[in-house]
Amino acid sequence: KDAIFGLDIPLMRLMHVLHAAAQGYGPEKRIILLHGPVGSAKSTIARLLKKGLEHYSRTPEGALYTYEWVNLAGTGLAGDEDRMPCPMHDEPLRLIPVAWRERAIRELALGNDRHRVRVMGELNPACRFIFQNLLERYQGDWGKVIRNHIRVKRLVLSEQDRVGIGTFQPKDEKNQDSTELTGDINYRKIALYGSDSDPRAFNFDGEFNIANRGIIEFVEVLKLDVAFLYDLLGATQEHKIKPKKFAQTDIDEVIIGHTNEAEYKKLLNNEFMEALRDRTIKIDIPYITKVNEEVKIYRKDFSAERLRGKHIAPHTLEVAAMWAVLTRLEEPKKHQLSLLQKMKLYDGKILPGYTQDNVKELRKEAKREGLDGMSPRYVQDKISNALVRDGSEGYINPFMVLNELEKGLTSSLIASEEQRRRYAELIAVVKSEYDEIVKNEVQRAISADEEAIARLCANYIDNIRAYLMKQKLKNRYTGKDEDPDERLMRSIEEKIDISEARKDDFRREIMNFIGHLALEGKKFEYSTNDRLRRALEMKLFEDQKDSIKLSSFVSNVIDKETQDKIDVIKGRLIKYYGYNEASATDVLSYVASIFARGDVRD
Repeated sequence: KDAIFGLDIPLMRLMHVLHAAAQGYGPEKRIILLHGPVGSAKSTIARLLKKGLEHYSRTPEGALYTYEWVNLAGTGLAGDEDRMPCPMHDEPLRLIPVAWRERAIRELALGNDRHRVRVMGELNPACRFIFQNLLERYQGDWGKVIRNHIRVKRLVLSEQDRVGIGTFQPKDEKNQDSTELTGDINYRKIALYGSDSDPRAFNFDGEFNIANRGIIEFVEVLKLDVAFLYDLLGATQEHKIKPKKFAQTDIDEVIIGHTNEAEYKKLLNNEFMEALRDRTIKIDIPYITKVNEEVKIYRKDFSAERLRGKHIAPHTLEVAAMWAVLTRLEEPKKHQLSLLQKMKLYDGKILPGYTQDNVKELRKEAKREGLDGMSPRYVQDKISNALVRDGSEGYINPFMVLNELEKGLTSSLIASEEQRRRYAELIAVVKSEYDEIVKNEVQRAISADEEAIARLCANYIDNIRAYLMKQKLKNRYTGKDEDPDERLMRSIEEKIDISEARKDDFRREIMNFIGHLALEGKKFEYSTNDRLRRALEMKLFEDQKDSIKLSSFVSNVIDKETQDKIDVIKGRLIKYYGYNEASATDVLSYVASIFARGDVRD
């Protein structure tokens, strides 16, 4: 449900901060601020951290402990109750006075080489009150207090039960005050204990209180009213909060907030927020800039299991992801690249003359890449629109989704008209790229006759062997010896841009590859060499496209022989490429219209 894709680097930065904080290197005194555009998974990351913490606290490695007061009946310290849980789930080692604590931890041999146990702070006011009263009762005998009145127990964190995990969300400032963070007086218990400054008459149930030993999430933290700022600053830097009528109280928790770009700009320009800025570690959570990661979001939401009775044609989600990513990329500054080529490099595709070092350069020169552009939510909404729109006839294709994306731009909250125009132009770029994808796909479906390719391959290998060994070939039909068929060899090699000057090198490369396989006891198959496979498929396509007369598809005048061949191609599209009957028919019609215009893929 909450899977995150394509954010490995931001998540690594977050984990570095958490690791440094766990070691006490300084980040534990900071607010972790997840900053990014809307819909970039900030709240999802916070939610997963909380769920992960819940799960970890249930494992042996993640065991946490707290304590409760027992045998209190007759002491008058808990009214009529015999036991009282620690209201803030304090660490039991806090019961050891600070003067003895470090020595006790050392003698108990707690911690290991990787992690030193450090227990800072004092007991919360309610436990401190009971502890001091019991010490008086036992004339300062700490051991008796612990033996007779303390029971250590396992602490399992739970957001639902408000144990160790808190969430604070800004509301209307008239209906919200700081007691939501630090707790409030329990007026019913004032009658029992006689004073509003008695800690037993206080509810330590603010979000900071209940999140002690765990994590507190501030939703849209920069929308907080200034009145809450002081509580947040103290909790961050000093790890202390100030409940009403009590001394400062120690807390031990991760403070994480998230905000969008607009609110963060306000923070930078607000001099009153300087103290908050100084106590913040900002981690950018940008949009995804890789198509193969972006498309995973849409596959998760629009899987076949969830879309009963609806078919999504191949490449529909991919073109939506492609457009979303293109809106987020910055135009390359130094390199002679189109935005589409840059997208392909980011996606791991290989372009001639470009290496991974070039990709790193491209990322470095685009500092804000991923912080602008269209949200995945916008794309998800438009895919949903396409699915429910009348006339989708049980399936949607890339054009239906691209049309929805384009129509939505007129009503979407986009910063400027120039940006709106740019996004619309990118839809045309994606449509053009889709043309290339489906032309290639249909081409491969046409040339997917494995027997025909194998025959063509065997013929090519025989010819290049004879060419390299300067031998003649016997014509099977005439029985005469003939020169190798240069025209056949070049017609295949030209399909993958092998120049006249490089043809000998390529032919030797193929023969060496065959020889290497033979030494390993393996048989050569055309599919084992990707470049040769593509060349053979393209050659076969060129030979067959006229006999298939795919362009006649457009005119609806198709003879039986051609129809049979088209049905075979359609069957391959359904079997190997994920189309259904309707989408295969439509894509063949579309590609046929391209062929009819003479726009045939080379």
